[in-house]
Amino acid sequence: MKYNRSEYIKAGVREGFQNGTSKYANRMCYGYDVTADGSLVINPDETKIVRWMFQRYLHGDSLGKIASCLEKQGILSPTGKSKWNREAIDKLLSNEKYIGCVLLQKTVSVGGCQIQNTGFQDQYLYSTNHEAIISSEIFQAVQNEKKRRGRN
Repeated sequence: MKYNRSEYIKAGVREGFQNGTSKYANRMCYGYDVTADGSLVINPDETKIVRWMFQRYLHGDSLGKIASCLEKQGILSPTGKSKWNREAIDKLLSNEKYIGCVLLQKTVSVGGCQIQNTGFQDQYLYSTNHEAIISSEIFQAVQNEKKRRGRN
């Protein structure tokens, strides 16, 4: 079977997912820094903000209200902008990295478009990749609340 360069690259990335050597597992996200050796470590200042966002959501604040409060406090977004958007907060509240896990291959490229991976390819969960910022219980409570609000 003849492979093109893109297929070789994809196969190499998947191999890293399978054997636990993927650099994607330690991609930085808000609340964490990456050390010189590539490990994720907690950023103390951002960690307080992440915990605050989870708590505010559980106390009934909307994504918009959380964004507005962050802007009023002068807290920059993960991209360094003064304005937060609802989508960024929604993704943050759904990111399993905050409980110390990493799920790889959440999306896949199909026909040149990036789509949610709903069984097209295997996904890989690293369950103790780095230190957690929030508990599994709080994370699950937020996921349940998001589902509840989505139905209304």
